[in-house]
Amino acid sequence: MGKLLLLDIDGTLLNTKKELPVSAFEALQQARANGHELAIATGRAPFMFTDLRDELDIQTFISFNGQYIVRDKKVIHTEALNPEMLEKVFHFAERRDHPLVFMNGKKMISSIDYHPDIDESLKSLKFPHPDTEVDFHLDNDIYQSLVFCTKEEEAQYHENFRDFDFVRWHRVSCDILPKGGSKASGIERLIASTGHAVEETIAFGDGLNDLQMMQAAGYSVAMENGHPETKKVASYVTSHVDDDGLAKAFAHLGII
Repeated sequence: MGKLLLLDIDGTLLNTKKELPVSAFEALQQARANGHELAIATGRAPFMFTDLRDELDIQTFISFNGQYIVRDKKVIHTEALNPEMLEKVFHFAERRDHPLVFMNGKKMISSIDYHPDIDESLKSLKFPHPDTEVDFHLDNDIYQSLVFCTKEEEAQYHENFRDFDFVRWHRVSCDILPKGGSKASGIERLIASTGHAVEETIAFGDGLNDLQMMQAAGYSVAMENGHPETKKVASYVTSHVDDDGLAKAFAHLGII
């Protein structure tokens, strides 16, 4: 049996211009031809990487950092944020002028008509500022939320909402996740459905939200452009994403 390759998107599959390098595209096709299974593991929502899934024909993925898992186009696991607790975060943030963005499987909705921090962080993912919708978070399963505050302001969320994890992904924004909900637990669920052993999994990532995934996989590769903590726990550090890092890692590991 081939390996199960778990691929982060931003900074791993996509370069700093948010483009898929030709070398990565070709390496992924070759890996598949060599009998390896490809899966995406990302903090993004499913609707944020539809084009990439179609371009690469990867229909197995862990999204929302583990909250929404799909195997061969079938949803095999979902875990929504606790709605009562999310409502408390919403009011807490509102009193501090910290906007929120809520996401379900199909779209994202902002708690405010416009905020420069929302605009800046989502533009970094090449997404426009979301619309607002009254009671969206009360009427829908929310798999991930974003709170917009500085690193200094973040501590009060950790102190007041211990049932949630707050993971910073941008200068002005944190992911809100269920406690212990992570790419790591998503991997365990996905592995169970694919029949691979943990030793047959290789995780590729660069960010802090990839740390647990890398520790859970049998082998892990960090990109040179990755966070120092991520590079520290990785089994191997490859070149920068802009310098064909993914293809070079595949070659180094004998995947291609």
